[in-house]
Amino acid sequence: MKISVVQMNSQGDKEENLRNAEINIRSIYEDEKPDLIVLPEYYASLGGNRDHVYANGETFPDGQAYRLMSALASELNLTIHAGSLVEREGNRYFNTTLVFGPDGSEIAKYRKIHLFDIDAPGGTSYRESDTISRGTEVVTYKVGDVIVGCSICYDIRFPELFRALRDRGAQVIVLPAAFTLMTGKDHWEVMSRCRAIETQTYFVSVGQALSHGDGKFWCWGHSMIIDPWGHIIAQCSDGVGSTTARIDLAYLDKVRDAVPVANHHVL
Repeated sequence: MKISVVQMNSQGDKEENLRNAEINIRSIYEDEKPDLIVLPEYYASLGGNRDHVYANGETFPDGQAYRLMSALASELNLTIHAGSLVEREGNRYFNTTLVFGPDGSEIAKYRKIHLFDIDAPGGTSYRESDTISRGTEVVTYKVGDVIVGCSICYDIRFPELFRALRDRGAQVIVLPAAFTLMTGKDHWEVMSRCRAIETQTYFVSVGQALSHGDGKFWCWGHSMIIDPWGHIIAQCSDGVGSTTARIDLAYLDKVRDAVPVANHHVL
């Protein structure tokens, strides 16, 4: 199974972001013919105040991004893990991952559980809960016979979610993100590799890169695919780009047999 990731620099213009996402999906599909393509968090729109965030929210299945990703998955006959975007349901808004199968149908929907409410080093504050409601469901789906688990960005700091995904059979875990530059330079790689080692899964961390919101904040980029032993097997730099890796389920089984941590939990 081949996995490709698309690292973006999404801004506030939804139309432009969707055009860029489509161009990148088509390009990496043409080059690599992957089974699964993954986009970053908030690929359809990133930045802006609450009104801007809400204006770019979508109801499903009639939203613009929803219809585009469904059509691309069907046309290219592959699975698209469409990062995340703002979902509107009644008066509530969620940070939501959608996954589309090779026939274009929605095969998974994950609403971000852990919301990013912090005062970052350097004095910048983030309050995701001011605009976004919390999800509650642990979600997996299948690409062929491979079980894939869903997570988003700040979730990475809560290993209990990833243990729950492993307990549900996940062999690959995907984390779309818009990880800040300040925390990303120190924590992104360390935590991604830790989650891969703890769960003995292929861990796919896909980030936004460069500046957003008229230069008000920066994302770390460095999207990566990590094997179950914790080695980085593919990685982007800090700009817009993509990378691909082939996962080896025999190697995954070898790692789990060698160090059977899933059989040894006490707490």
